[in-house]
Amino acid sequence: MTAPATDPQAETWEQDGVRLEIDGDVALVTLCQPKRRNAQSPAMWRALSAAGRELPGTVRVVVLRAEGVSFSAGLDRAMFTPEGLPGERNFIQLAAAEDKDLDDTIAGFQEAFTWWRRPDVISIAAVQGHAVGAGFQLALACDLRVVAEDVQFSMKETSLGLVPDLAGTKPLTELVGYARALEICATGRWVGSEEAVATGLANLAVPADELDGAVRDLAAALLAAPRNAVIETKALLQGAGARSYDEQRSAERVAQARRMRDLAGIGD
Repeated sequence: MTAPATDPQAETWEQDGVRLEIDGDVALVTLCQPKRRNAQSPAMWRALSAAGRELPGTVRVVVLRAEGVSFSAGLDRAMFTPEGLPGERNFIQLAAAEDKDLDDTIAGFQEAFTWWRRPDVISIAAVQGHAVGAGFQLALACDLRVVAEDVQFSMKETSLGLVPDLAGTKPLTELVGYARALEICATGRWVGSEEAVATGLANLAVPADELDGAVRDLAAALLAAPRNAVIETKALLQGAGARSYDEQRSAERVAQARRMRDLAGIGD
């Protein structure tokens, strides 16, 4: 895989902990600060947001992975210290901001977690070791999750007096249900691979040394179907929760009509 040659920001992204590589219709986004267990920062989130904007139109599958023993240890705890992180506002400074400023800032952070579910791609998170707080939410940002058997998810925000605010609460609730999502978030307990698969949080669990291979196999299977059929199907499933049964049947008919006419070469 090679990084997009047209992007002069690629080296800066890597310094901030993100590497983007493109191989035809597959993009690989790697968290690449293993010595820090891929702790997250606003700079990393800006790099992740930029990577999403820079994806070529040819990309159909995006794989999110991380170097080292942990997927991500969550938010860099330096954000909670008086010194903070260089060039970033620390927790106290953010808390003191005006309402709109604080809301806009958090919305900017959330951008790094929202583009993974865009309609024209399918995203897969390959998760090993610890995925804590922001790390858990980044895995939840993807459409699918393949995990190593040593994975440990935990939503620690509530334990710190905060709430999960990086767009993770909706997908978590949709995957495991309200009661289990509340219990996971309110207790901050660890969720291992067996429970993750059993509850629908993960699609598949494999030994750690088979993680990359399992993700490659899944990506290949996703690429086997025609792109437009996958896009239409993803849109149907994403919208199903907000539609009634009859509304969903109607949406299916409309989507199928588009597919039939496209296959037959009949324009609108």
